[in-house]
Amino acid sequence: MSLLARADLLAAYPALASLPPADVDQVLHRHAQHLSAPAGAMLFDEGSPCQGFPMLLSGSVRVARGSPGGRMLELYRVTPGELCVVSTACIFGNTPLSAHGQTLSVTDLILLSPAGLDSWCQHANFRHFVFGVFGNRLADLMALAEAVAFQRLDQRLAQALLGHGASMHTTHQALADGLGTVREIVSRLLNRFERAGWVRLSREHIEVLDSAALRAVAAGQLPPA
Repeated sequence: MSLLARADLLAAYPALASLPPADVDQVLHRHAQHLSAPAGAMLFDEGSPCQGFPMLLSGSVRVARGSPGGRMLELYRVTPGELCVVSTACIFGNTPLSAHGQTLSVTDLILLSPAGLDSWCQHANFRHFVFGVFGNRLADLMALAEAVAFQRLDQRLAQALLGHGASMHTTHQALADGLGTVREIVSRLLNRFERAGWVRLSREHIEVLDSAALRAVAAGQLPPA
């Protein structure tokens, strides 16, 4: 592994700085691969054994779960400095992967073997970092489960449109994937939002015209769209 990749890894994951340098280098030499993947590459697939523990240096990975009918629900995204809890659970529980991970852009990463992760987790500071990220992700997934179970789809769509400024570049399919539904339903809701004067639609672009109305929909203060 190059010195530049090592430096990028330590910069992205400051918890490694608390480990003895010899232990860091030993794991990187024996139990790590430096990889680069293009946008759209499948890093790992649902139901497969875990081949390694990804630590991103650049780019991003979408972790999602699919259904036999072709629907997909995005669980979370991994960026540099973050960890993939699906991979963590697979390694620690010795179980198949429960979701798939696909790159959203050109992604540079270190793939750590299960033995390498175990070696670094012998150090308390790194172990606390891993379980801290695990706890935060679990809270996010609980919130996602609550939204899917108890919120209307128009509420969740309105929430997805907020927080990006006056406009966002995305596709109806990308929104559907993030919401765990199908594109046709998202397109129908967006058309209703447009007829209400809340948004303006164009190709791969959504302009928010009335954020107050979208916030009211997201809070369940307006009737179903």
